[in-house]
Amino acid sequence: MKRIRIIAGHYGSGKSELSVNLAMALKDEYDKVALVDLDIANPYFRSRERQKTMEEKGIKVYHNAFGFDITQDLPAISAAIKAPLENKDYKVIIDLGGDDSGARVLNQFTEYLHGDDSEMIFVININRVDTSTVEGCLYHINAIQAETGLKVKGIINNSNMLSETTAEDIKKGYALCNEVAKIIDVPVIATYCDRNILNKISVEELDGIEVTPIDLFLRPSWLQY
Repeated sequence: MKRIRIIAGHYGSGKSELSVNLAMALKDEYDKVALVDLDIANPYFRSRERQKTMEEKGIKVYHNAFGFDITQDLPAISAAIKAPLENKDYKVIIDLGGDDSGARVLNQFTEYLHGDDSEMIFVININRVDTSTVEGCLYHINAIQAETGLKVKGIINNSNMLSETTAEDIKKGYALCNEVAKIIDVPVIATYCDRNILNKISVEELDGIEVTPIDLFLRPSWLQY
């Protein structure tokens, strides 16, 4: 991956959960890792909610200008976010807000994101209404690209139905992601799934694409998985 990876996707794609997983995995390989939570549009399931868990592992977490307090979350971005973007010693995951409106905040940091140092990846969950078709996915990809001026460089298949997810969901998700990827001429770079069904999916069924287990860091106690 590039030094800075922007994780974009429509609401419900699981991009925040994925962002935390990516940051945790990176910390196993690199000394300096930062997660930048730019999701100021959605008050639920944000990567910053596991700030303590990540910081205990040595991951720097950046978000709004007022610190973490879910009852006082204001759409004000901390200037400190620039620190890991400027420091080339850091690997950075940016968790972007859903759709083009949520992605607009990224425009404050364009000077760091238009070179070879960064890439934007689009996460697709085909079990969300707005991204259940090729046309729906392309609409949101094009809208985010138009808003940010950045091109999507890869697709991640994160198709799930929480506790109802089956291996067939993952395979169907890959098929749709592959169609989208071919149209915009980028690769499908990964497929994520719950550990419970990992052994029911072979890489051969997904054209050799890696299948990676995902851990649930953002699941509140009332949500059964």
